Amino acid sequence: MAKLVAKTYGDALFELALEEDKVDVFVKETNGILQVLQENAELHKLMNHPKITKEEKNNVMEEIFKGRISEELTGFIHIIVTKDRYNEITYIFEYFLDKVKEYKNIGLAYVSAAVELNETQKKELMNRLLQITKYKQIDIVYSVDTALIGGMVIRIGDRVIDSSIRTKLYEMSKNLSKIQL
Repeated sequence: MAKLVAKTYGDALFELALEEDKVDVFVKETNGILQVLQENAELHKLMNHPKITKEEKNNVMEEIFKGRISEELTGFIHIIVTKDRYNEITYIFEYFLDKVKEYKNIGLAYVSAAVELNETQKKELMNRLLQITKYKQIDIVYSVDTALIGGMVIRIGDRVIDSSIRTKLYEMSKNLSKIQL
């Protein structure tokens, strides 16, 4: 259900951003809103409290964001709160940001390597990923996973490129177990 709500509202926000020619403005403001929401656990409790009315919740959100973000986004948050969708606000904004990345042809890759990659390796990897994908730009999230033994695992959307030694050893052991002596 949350995914459907995020898609519905996220698509609406994306269409509004296109119509108003404010895609970059909305991206910047949406990231700011997400940061405020993540840093304030008390705000989350307040906004989900059943005894606080929608009007009071809208007043709180307006107090926090009015004048700091565009009127369109302030109105959008008002709609989310009024329609009892505050629980999904993070998913809605993340969906919107993903939609903008898709629109701008920006990919997201998750790279797990056995050791920390140096800057030269990161640059080479970025160039290679740009060559083999349709993206104009790729944001890469790096992590170290010593269990890989060597090599790396790259995830881009639903594609996985696994060149880890751990996987190669697993495949070899699987093939060896099939051999009958």
